Amino acid sequence: MKARVIAYYLPQFHPIPENDAVWGKGFTEWTNVAKAKPLFRGHYQPRIPADLGFYDLRLPEVREQQAELAREAGIEGFCYWHYWFGGGKMLLERPFREVLESGKPDFPFCLAWANHDWTTGTWQNGGGTRMIAKQEYPGDKDYRAHFDYVLPAFRDHRYITIDGKPLFCIYDPYKFPDVAHFLQLWREWAEEAGLPGIYFVAMCNATTTIRRKANGSIERIMPNLESSAEVYQSFLDLGFDGINSIGKKRAEMIASGKYVRLIGKALHKLFPSLSAAHFDYPRVMPHCFAPEDAWENVFPSIIPQWDRSPRVGNQGDVYVNATPENFKHHILQALKLIENKAEEHRILFLRSWNEWAEGNYVEPDLKYGHGFLNALQETIKP
Repeated sequence: MKARVIAYYLPQFHPIPENDAVWGKGFTEWTNVAKAKPLFRGHYQPRIPADLGFYDLRLPEVREQQAELAREAGIEGFCYWHYWFGGGKMLLERPFREVLESGKPDFPFCLAWANHDWTTGTWQNGGGTRMIAKQEYPGDKDYRAHFDYVLPAFRDHRYITIDGKPLFCIYDPYKFPDVAHFLQLWREWAEEAGLPGIYFVAMCNATTTIRRKANGSIERIMPNLESSAEVYQSFLDLGFDGINSIGKKRAEMIASGKYVRLIGKALHKLFPSLSAAHFDYPRVMPHCFAPEDAWENVFPSIIPQWDRSPRVGNQGDVYVNATPENFKHHILQALKLIENKAEEHRILFLRSWNEWAEGNYVEPDLKYGHGFLNALQETIKP
């Protein structure tokens, strides 16, 4: 086995009351995808799905087709984004709940807790930011309710494990004040439930401008492009078992120059009418991986393409020349990085399976067809 590829999976392809109330009836991820327009000559927009069409994840047939495409490409399983805001408040839970309860598709899965505020700023550019659902951490009683909710998934034969333990990712470990206490409680409850524990993975940027202090607060720092050791170790010290590293910001800073990139982002906030930042995928991606991504318990991300302009217009980064062939080179670089790890830990997180409004997907589209899936199949499968 060359690699265990786990693909992040977005469930926002069906209407929910919270989105209807803010955006109008019927809003899904497709709303922004379909209305996207090119921002410059040669800009690949709009992106139109091919084989699966503008699907609705309430349909089990769609979920079966997705699993079959992923299986053929050599992907081990899907990592579903899981939204738990505290007090039992959830969003977009229906697709995964139906997968769990029906037993179909018979395709491996795990969960990533998307523990962040839901605001309108994620899906629009300008016009102010409204809160849709606030992320809260009410304490032990809520942590227990959350654990009890996911326990049936942990016990499912399809659930992905590392070292025999169910894998659970946490999107934003920086802003989770008592995350160490949370990890300890869930491990204790897992063992009481007859599980061997839980393998907790912190998601974090390989290069960052923030640091979590001992008291849980956040401070601004200058990014370190030489090493990610301090970033990764800070989360391992909190009790995480592993790291899912994301090298996008690191790659952009190295390719553009650290200060050029930082100043550029600041100027974009001051002058929203500035054109979108362009990045040449084959020039940027060779800088995606930090030296510490070779650590045994660090699991790097592979990124097929990126373009957030459908959501935020010219405030989003746009990657050009993100072709299946260039994606293959990126995968091969990642495989070289992890080749000396134990087979169980030879993990790559694919970001993502279907983030269409971020231009970050491998599902078939009208321009490249199965190109990105074929790139995976040709590099990952033995």
